[in-house]
This record gives sequence, structure tokens and C-alpha cells, in this order.
Amino acid sequence: MTTAPSDLRAVATVRIDNERVRVTEFRFAPGASTGAHRHELAYVVVPLTTGRLAATGPAGEALNELVAGQPYFRPAGVEHDVRNANPFEFAFIEIELKGQILPGA
Repeated sequence: MTTAPSDLRAVATVRIDNERVRVTEFRFAPGASTGAHRHELAYVVVPLTTGRLAATGPAGEALNELVAGQPYFRPAGVEHDVRNANPFEFAFIEIELKGQILPGA
């Protein structure tokens, strides 16, 4: 099994950034990671690929199975380093929610 260098990073491309949301596309080569970070905003992730991502945070490491098109939500404050645990490229869209959305808006 070949392992990727620990400094191999995911490529993040901001697609939309306005007063309500920031939408970023992340593409991970096999073994690439985001680097440790903290989410200052609540966010939704929509996988573009089906596969596994390893997340390492304060509670340890978790291996997550993601399915293309099946989104998930996380609150602000999440801290982790996310790594592609697949032998192929993995991609997802992250939608960060800025500010407060008023009821009925």
C-alpha cells in the first residue's frame, strides 16, 4: 500500500462568497488532508463522491462513509483534520452559513 506524504493538501476553490453563504469545493487526492482547522460557522457538506473520509479531532479519529449527494450538517465550533482515506480522488461541496436567517425568510 502506498501512503501519501503527510503534507499533501486538499485543493479548496471558493465558488460563492456573499453576505449569506460561502460555498467551497474541496478536492482531495488520495491521502490528502485539509490540515487541522476549526469551523467558525455552521456548515453543510454535500459529497460529490462516494467513499471514506478520516477525521481526526479532539475525540480521536473517526472513519466516515459518505455517499454522493447525501448532505450532512455540522454546527459551528467543529475542530478536525479531514483526510481522504480512498485510493481515488474525493470531492465535496461545503456550504458555510453566515449570519442568522430570520424565520419565514
